[in-house]
Amino acid sequence: MRAFPRSRAAAPSGPRARRWNDRGVSMLEFAGYLPVLLVIGMAAIQLGLVGYGINQAGTAARAAARVASQDGDGSAAGAAAVSGWLSPDVPQPARGADTTTATVTVHVPAVIPLFGGWDVTRRATMPNDD
Repeated sequence: MRAFPRSRAAAPSGPRARRWNDRGVSMLEFAGYLPVLLVIGMAAIQLGLVGYGINQAGTAARAAARVASQDGDGSAAGAAAVSGWLSPDVPQPARGADTTTATVTVHVPAVIPLFGGWDVTRRATMPNDD
């Protein structure tokens, strides 16, 4: 087996070697992209919270309309059907001749502190139980 001699040109030394060294560049690229990745992650969480708020408002509106159509306290039923941290606003459902309509508004908090959150409103109508 023949050994190849190592050339001095293959491994430069001195100030020039340090100038062209790219160690740590990937760490700088990661540090540059980290804020972008955090904002994307927080936006995904915010979209999930808005979807959850829409689901909770719809559930509360259906529960309030169903209970009020059977001559019960629809406002209490609607408030019990939604998570308390969403700050539900459940007024007494409007009872008509044939149907009862309930409207529920919940406040979805913001993940990013610069925004104040969103109010989500859902409405449900149920036939009266005669």
